[in-house]
Amino acid sequence: MTGLFDLSGKTALVTGSSRGLGFAIAQGLAEAGASVILNGVNADRLAAAAEDLAAKGHSVRAMAFDVCDEAAVVATFEALDAEGVAVDILVNNAGIQYRKPMVELDTADWSRVIETNLTSAFVVGREAAKRMIPRKAGKIINIGSLTSDLARATVIPYTVAKGGIKNLTKGMAAEWGEHGINANAIGPGYMLTDMNEALIANPTFDAWVKGRTPQRRWGKPEELVGTAVFLAAPASDYVNGQLIFVDGGMISVL
Repeated sequence: MTGLFDLSGKTALVTGSSRGLGFAIAQGLAEAGASVILNGVNADRLAAAAEDLAAKGHSVRAMAFDVCDEAAVVATFEALDAEGVAVDILVNNAGIQYRKPMVELDTADWSRVIETNLTSAFVVGREAAKRMIPRKAGKIINIGSLTSDLARATVIPYTVAKGGIKNLTKGMAAEWGEHGINANAIGPGYMLTDMNEALIANPTFDAWVKGRTPQRRWGKPEELVGTAVFLAAPASDYVNGQLIFVDGGMISVL
């Protein structure tokens, strides 16, 4: 059974992985045997994250580029091609949040959230798939959210983007499945991350999360690792187009 979850010999690119959920997922894939490529826009933070994984004995490299810069994404994959590095596993994790009522929301802020959370997954996914299709193999994992299925006031651009991630994942499965590519998504619940710091520190919101979640607590970033490894590994070779929620049961209850 061990081979079903063995990622030895595979290379994984995880976007937005200098900290938070992305770093936890990258570390988990590395612990399962993959070589990992970390990505982010803050070069110093990215270098520190890479040093952390390298110190633990993992094969890791850092590639600083903005997933919203299409030319930079294309150039990154071309650079990997030139080195003979094939991305076997792609995790589209990069994302931002912006909280504001819709009637007060500027179009520029709407577009920025959609571009970062949704369009980037299409662009990076497209470039990865161009290389995976000739090899007849590849795993793509998109990071969705509870808001892939449900809306919450003041985070509508994020909600729309994560709803789009759900159907982008299905679209990837529809077009690329015949080429041996599996595209699936993970929908995290409320997690203990930097992005959620303000919410975690808010006693009212903290109580709401704990009261609304059957497991009565926030999730930990490392609790996404098992699902990510499953979706990256041979164990999920006939799983395609799915969104798996890792949310302590929140989305399942009233």
